[in-house]
Order: sequence, then C-alpha cells, then structure tokens
Amino acid sequence: MKFEATEDIDPIETQEWLDSLVSVMDREGDDRARYLLSRLADRLRRDGMQPPVSPTTPHRNTIPVHREAKMPGDVFIQRKLRSAIRWNSIAQVLRSNDKHKGLGGHLASFMSSCTLYEVGFNHFFRGGDGEQKADMIYFQGHIAPGIYARSYLEGRLTEEQLDNFRQEVDGNGLSSYPHPYLMPDYWQFPTVSMGLGPITAIYQARMMKYLDHRGIEPAGDRKVWAFLGDGECDEVETLGAIHVARREGLDNLIFVINCNLQRLDGPVRGNGRIIDELEGMFRGADWNVIKVVWGGLWDRLFALDKQGFLQRTMDTTVDGEYQSYKAQDGAYVREKFFGKHEETLKMIEDMSDEDVFKLNRGGHDPQKVYAAYHEAFHNANGRPTVILAHTIKGYGMGAGHGEAEMGAHQTKSMNVDALKGFRDRFDIPVTDEQIEQQMPYYKPSDDSPEMRYLHERRQALHGYLPKRDTTHDALEIPELDSKIFASQTKGSGDRELSSTMAFVRILSGLIKDKTLGPRVVPIVPDESRTFGMEGLFRQVGIYASEGQKYEPQDHGQIMFYREDKTGQILQEGINEAGAMASWMAAATAYANYGNALLPFYIYYSMFGFQRIGDLAWAAGDMQARGFLLGGTAGRTTLNGEGLQHQDGHSHILASTIPNCRSYDPTYAHEVAVIVRDGLKRMVQDNENCFYYLSLMNENYVQPELPEGSEEGIIRGMYLLKEASGSGPRVQLLGSGTILREVEAAAELLRDDFGVSADIWSVTSFNELRREALEIDRQAFLNVDQTPAKPWVTQCLEGQEGPIVASTDYMKLFADSVRAWVPGDYHVLGTDGFGRSDTREQLRHFFEVDRYFVTVVALKALADQGKVERESVKQAIEKYGIDVSKPNPQYV
Repeated sequence: MKFEATEDIDPIETQEWLDSLVSVMDREGDDRARYLLSRLADRLRRDGMQPPVSPTTPHRNTIPVHREAKMPGDVFIQRKLRSAIRWNSIAQVLRSNDKHKGLGGHLASFMSSCTLYEVGFNHFFRGGDGEQKADMIYFQGHIAPGIYARSYLEGRLTEEQLDNFRQEVDGNGLSSYPHPYLMPDYWQFPTVSMGLGPITAIYQARMMKYLDHRGIEPAGDRKVWAFLGDGECDEVETLGAIHVARREGLDNLIFVINCNLQRLDGPVRGNGRIIDELEGMFRGADWNVIKVVWGGLWDRLFALDKQGFLQRTMDTTVDGEYQSYKAQDGAYVREKFFGKHEETLKMIEDMSDEDVFKLNRGGHDPQKVYAAYHEAFHNANGRPTVILAHTIKGYGMGAGHGEAEMGAHQTKSMNVDALKGFRDRFDIPVTDEQIEQQMPYYKPSDDSPEMRYLHERRQALHGYLPKRDTTHDALEIPELDSKIFASQTKGSGDRELSSTMAFVRILSGLIKDKTLGPRVVPIVPDESRTFGMEGLFRQVGIYASEGQKYEPQDHGQIMFYREDKTGQILQEGINEAGAMASWMAAATAYANYGNALLPFYIYYSMFGFQRIGDLAWAAGDMQARGFLLGGTAGRTTLNGEGLQHQDGHSHILASTIPNCRSYDPTYAHEVAVIVRDGLKRMVQDNENCFYYLSLMNENYVQPELPEGSEEGIIRGMYLLKEASGSGPRVQLLGSGTILREVEAAAELLRDDFGVSADIWSVTSFNELRREALEIDRQAFLNVDQTPAKPWVTQCLEGQEGPIVASTDYMKLFADSVRAWVPGDYHVLGTDGFGRSDTREQLRHFFEVDRYFVTVVALKALADQGKVERESVKQAIEKYGIDVSKPNPQYV
C-alpha cells in the first residue's frame, strides 16, 4: 500500500518526534533545533531523496504571540494620534478639491498603511540630530497626504500649506507625491513611479555599506526603509534586484510591503494569495521574511484551533474572497469564511456578527507591527528583511465609501454621512455642523498628552522626518591647467586616441588627486574593458562586500581582476538599471550622507536613457549631481554592433530632463573643459544639475585646445577652424565623431570646388537651444528692453554663406536650434534603425559622411546663386552617390 506524504500512519511516533524537537528547543535553543533538522535533511540527500521544502509557510504571523516584543508607550494616546493623522490626511484632499475640482488626491492607500507608518514614526524611524545620520525612508508615493498630516501636527507644515495640496504654482503648496525637486528641504526620494523606490532603496543600502567599507561615512546601525504596495511588486524593478540585497548582506535594509490585496483596478491576485507569492520570492532570495497577517483579536481563535481547521480555512481562502469579506458584514464572514467547516463555526458561536467583523488584520494592529519591526531591526542576521503586512485598502472609510472596494484607489472624496461615520469610528472631536460647513482639520492642543507624546518620541528618535539636508563642505576643483586636465588640453601629437580614452585618463587623474580621489565613484555595468578602464582594476579595485576569496585567472597580468572590500569601482554586471540606481545613490550623497561624491557612470549610450529613462527622470527629481557617460555613441560609430546598440537619439532623450546638461564632444580638450566645468558647478558651486557626455571609441589625433575656446565649448559651440581662400564660403557645423567628416568635407570643398568653409564644433545643440529659449522668454516678458542674442546667433550672425550641420544623431538634434540660426540652414542626421557595417559604409548609408556634407553645401550655395548647379551634379558623380538610393529612415 502506498501512503501519501500528508497521511499520518503512526500518530504516536509522530508525536514522539515532535516532543523531541520541542525538548531540544526548550533546553538547547532554536539554533540547535535548526542544526539537527539540517543534518536530517543532509542524511536524506545522501540517499538521493529530497527533503520536503516549501517556499511558503501557513497563512499566519511569522512571530508567535509568546515571542512578540511588546510595544512601549500608551496605546490609547498612539491611537488618538493615528486617528488625527487619518482625519487630516482626508481633510486636506477634500478641502483642496472643494476649491478646485479635479485636483485629485488619494485617500485609500494611506488608510491601509497608516499604522505601518505610525509605528515606525513613534518607535523606529531615526532623525539626523543624533550622532549618526537619519534613517532613509522611501515612502510609498500615494500616501503623501498622510505624511503631510503628521508634519502638520508636528508644526512643520501649516494649515495653509495643507489647503494648497496639489497647488504649487503660486508657491507654498504641497506636491502630489514625494518630489525632492519640488520640496527640496522635505522629501528625499521620488517614489511614485512605482518600482523605482524598491530598486533604488536596495542600491542606496548598498551605497551605505560601500561608503562605510571605504571609510568615507560610517554606517552604524542606520537603516533604509522602503514602503511599497503589493500591486507595485508586479513592476519588474520592484523585485528584479532583491538577489543583490542578499548577496551584498544588506542587513540595513527593511522592505515593508502593504498587502491590501488591491491594485488600481482590482485584486492583485484574486485567484491566489499575494502574501504567499511574495513570501516564496523573498524566501527564495534568502531574505528574512516576517509575515504580519492577523491582528491580536485572532489570537484566542488560534489557541482554540487544536485540529487546524481554522488554519486550513485560511490557507485555502484566496485574496478575492478576503477582499469581499471586508466589503460585506459579520454575517457574511460567518457564513462564507467560518462556515466552510463546522469546527470553525463552533469556534465563533459565542461571538456576535459585529465581533466577527472586527477580527482585525495584522497591518492594522500596532502591537503586531511593532513586533515585526523590532525583529527586523534587531535580528537581521546579516540579511535584508521584508515585512508582509496584511491590510485593507480604504480601512476605516466605510462600506460603500471605498473600504475594500474595487474602485478604492480612485476614491477622492467622501460625502457628509461617510465623514460622520469616519469621525465616529476614530473618535474625532468635531461636530456635525463643522463637517457640514467645511471639513475641518483637527489638531489637539499643544499641551495635550497626545501632542506631548508626539514630540517626545521624535526628540527621542533624534529629530523629525522626512527631511532633506544638503549641508556639506564644498570641494575645490583644480584649474584647467592642472595636471589632471592639462594632459588632455595639450593635444596628443602624432598619437591617435578616442574621446573615451581621454575621459578615462581624466578619471585616472582625478582618482590620484589626494582630495578628490576618494570621492570618485566609477560605475560600470560589465563593460570596463570595452571602455579601456581595466587599468583601474589594480589601481583602485572593484568593490566587493566580502573581498576577493579566489585567485583570479589573470592574476599574473598587470591589470588583473581585483576585487576588494575597500574597492572603489562599482562593477554592476549586465545591469543598467542597477548601475543607474547606484549612480543615483552616489549622485545624491551630498544630501543623504553629507559627503559630496563624484560619480561617473559609463555605459553603452544606447542602453542609457533608452533603457533607464524613468530612473534618469527620477535622478533629475532627486537633484542628482554627477556624470553619465554614453560610450561608443552615435549611430555609425559602433559599427559592428547593429540595430540595438547604435545610438542616434540619446541626446534627444537627455534634452527632456530640465537639469541635465548634455554634450557631444569630439576632442579630448573638449571633454576636459566640460568635465572640469561640471565638477565646478556641481561640487564647488553646489548647482543642482547633472551631466551627460557622449564618448566615441574611434581613434584619431587629438588637437590642442584652441585659445579662448573654453566659453564656446561650455555654451555649446565655437569656431574650430576659420576658412581661408577667396572663393564662395560656407559655414559647416559638426559634433561628435561626425565633426571629423565635416572637417574632411571642408577639404573636399576647397580642393575640388574652390569653396572655403568655416568649421564650427558644436559641443551641445541642447545647451544652445536651452539658452535661446530662455532669451526668447525674457524678450517677450521685457518688451521695453533690447533682447540679448542667443549664443548660436552670436556665433553665426554676419558669417558668409549657408549653414550646414551634420551629426551622428537624428536630424531633430541639430534641427532644434533652427529658429535662432541666421540664414539658410541645412541639417544632416542619422534617422532610422542602425545596422552593422564599416563606419565608412554606415556614414554613407545614413548620408552624413564627408561626401554628403560636400554635396549639401554645394546645393545650398547653388540655391543662393554662388556656384553653378552643375557643380552639385559633378560632386554627386565624382563621389559615387546613387541618387536612387532609398531613404535610410525607412529602410
């Protein structure tokens, strides 16, 4: 006869084993019990058997009652504070919408997570007024009204500001979600683009360890708390890096997932249990998993559940059912949940329907939440922790008004009856008349026990949160003639090198600087050798939290692969999102650690803004300061890699971020001037901006910095070579690697057609456009004043001949300044998908090479009557241009 694994054929023997296990736990402790179980599992494996392993545990709290740390303080005072904060979070949304319909705001999310935050604020979240810096808290974006409501009680925000929720244009308003750019002294992290908070929190916790290991900023027991929703876990970024947190031993990281079972349109997992799913994922990634499923009112029932019928009912009930229970009443719960077994019905026979309905979920029980936080804070054991808290979306808002309803997320208002019911449920001392006239705020008197407790707890925890502090010492940046930069401004002589290598040499010089060197954070997603950075392996090492436990295969070479606990390079693997998250943590270290860092993140340009555009936008919101380097840039420069790699639009994407200054330099001296300017602006002058530079892997001779060109390089263009000769004249503009094709075209025009050309290096069409737009704006705002002239106009005004611009990017890039170019303007670019071939073939295919520049220049001159049209035909024939070739944009 074959027995199922769940069938107990010898209950007496089973009980003896269980009694033995309990005896070991009682006499020798949990660690000994775990050791014995692991040895038994090993013994099974020796015979080829797999021990029973489940990634999930029964649907109940991880911490049993007898092991719960008890929450200190007066529970009634804490409830009064939570109630006041709940009320004010609703009031600010309703009052704002009474003034301006359509402003919106979310009510249900904070209602479900209020207890999760308030237990943290009262007992765990530490401010920065003590010996170590403040904890970092990634607040879930949709709960912002609740955080504002607490700050109002604390006296940090005024009633006027609450009334200006989502009304920021006239000043003194509150942003809809956490946005450091809009509230630079308050919010630390933008999180409402769901998924970005979790991944950036992981790399922030790793940055904390990195700075500690390198001796820059001690970590102490500082924590990173990330609050997120169960629906948010469907975002790839949310769970995509949880293995990193375990690998790096991030015991300073605590995820709190609000499992209210609902996303924006309905259940997260109506046919399953999201808590089980998340438990399996995080347990599989070897995190500490703490489930807070049921509140204390269930404890008595669990004690009665000797045969396990209650647990079996819980384990077989799906989330769609759990949502329905809280949208109905106690009679419904009695019938549909407890009625599944006679045994469970009998357990509640002495309870009223009201008592049954009040059986609470763990995320709304402050004692259960406190016990989970205490365990996460004190017993991480070298691992990150996730707390899965079972809650109700719209908790307290009432049936028919959003509580546990499908449309809870879209609930932005409550009628008078619903508000009165909410007031009664949470004992808010406001009258019917006050509610009917205008939804009032409620703030206890300053000398009340609640307010004294509120301030005492924050003082004990070293200050108020959230708070963003940008106080730090400015760094002095060496002049352009210093050794760091002069090596690239003096030219390369007869040697050929790429702009990528020029950057690497500048980076190496910065690392060697005694003051700046320790602050440099090189970040690479598994492409160091591609970018010629392997020399840094030995020089500064690759950061590894455990050091290097092996002898690398290339240990006998000069530039061997060296990992080190104090290593400086962050080598993130094939992981652009993780590398960007690391860069964001480093680029905001001036605010979060009080130490300005110099982060340089270099990557394939195509995999920059295109792969992580949302993170780049969040970096702008966070007021990041650092450098993004798009290596092997341009549609035709990375010739063999083809469609997916070749970049023709990263600068267009970069232009969408207001505080990103982007440049497409060609020569080493341009790179040096731009990097030095960026360092000065960001870490010496404390300007809130970050830089994007595109770099090329094409080797060529690097000329010396032309005298007096620094201003033009920074503003966006300068005269690289002035025309010579007396023939017809043309103005040729180029950027990046195509500038050299423009220079070659000038020679063809001169030698073959007697046309002379001024050559302009355009380091940034984006900066030219940004300045011109601002000048135009000032012109119409100040009509009585003589308007300034944009730099692009100043450079080209009065110059002879038509103007031709050619880049390795889409035509839109150079075309963006057309409005301010005086004269006939013609643009060449690389619209269309990339493909593999030689650089020469690709440039001809996309019609940006020297021959097409020459033909377009001749055509422009012919249109002005300065050369014969026959010259255009001659050039087309001479250079072998097929006039019937298809448009590369559509091929």
